[in-house]
Amino acid sequence: MASYSWEMRTYDQEIVERELKSFLPDRLFDAHAHLHELSHYGSTEPGSPFASHLKFLGNAPPRLGLPEYREHMKWLAPDSRVDGLFMPTALMGEPSVINSFVASEVAGDPDCFAGMAVRPDMDPEQVREEVRRRNFVGLKPYHVHAGAQPTWNADIERFLPEPLVKVAHEERLCITLHLVKRRALADPGNQQAIRRYCEKYPNMKLILAHAARGFNPHHTIEGIGALSGLRNVWCDTAAVTDCGAFEAVVRTLGHERLLFGTDFFISHIRGRCVAIADSFAWLYEDTLDWSEAAYAQVQPTLIGIESLRCLKLAAMNLRLTDRQVEDVFYHNARALLDR
Repeated sequence: MASYSWEMRTYDQEIVERELKSFLPDRLFDAHAHLHELSHYGSTEPGSPFASHLKFLGNAPPRLGLPEYREHMKWLAPDSRVDGLFMPTALMGEPSVINSFVASEVAGDPDCFAGMAVRPDMDPEQVREEVRRRNFVGLKPYHVHAGAQPTWNADIERFLPEPLVKVAHEERLCITLHLVKRRALADPGNQQAIRRYCEKYPNMKLILAHAARGFNPHHTIEGIGALSGLRNVWCDTAAVTDCGAFEAVVRTLGHERLLFGTDFFISHIRGRCVAIADSFAWLYEDTLDWSEAAYAQVQPTLIGIESLRCLKLAAMNLRLTDRQVEDVFYHNARALLDR
């Protein structure tokens, strides 16, 4: 089995050169990226929430701040200027520490923005004060803090309680929400919670991460119609490696509601997600013996490259114009963040 690595290989460069460079606009805005410093996450022992992510980092720098992000984005988009909305890796870590790190990283760059990791037990007024003090433009809840087991089956309200949504509405913030439950957007409970929050709090801007967790595109295809008519919901493309979910978002909500995202640092590890029946599985470089996986040699590339290839395929299938592609990669997110 191959070990995890943090590198750009010759065949990765060939795919970028052959398939992506002519597709990517000169300017990109990454609506879903994470910055971190490993020392901020405390325990990395087996069983801790962040430990499962560590193996993917290989020989990556222990500090992935804004300069490191921009340097590594040259792997995916060597000729493009990339700005973004950056959030902590919200799995663990003291919120004040990880939030301060991200806010400090983007503070000197007027084209970059910070999102604040929040937990359901946080005092809403303290969240509001921190948003104003550090100039956060968004909130990032995560299901691991839901307090219900298994957290993968948690209701949205368990990890994104209504008082935090109310703060987002009053402060005109975005919320980047990673859906859970077995069928993601196809789950009626998720649909109802999204619609209730969006209708009751119209100044809150809801970004459904991973194309509404469209790792199995059939879930997004089935459920996206439930969001029709909502004016304050978007979906990002982060780490999705199937074009079906992207196409469903554009066809139902319009291309203005799709935002380019990478899920950095996940974008820089090797593998892809595969829909299987009513679920999905992640295949990484050491998941199986790739030498026996096909009649020809298989060399897994970076998730970020796979996702961009799928976005290109969706754009082709949908016959998006150059201007519409530029909207997805840049203008949609900047319009959303123009408060």
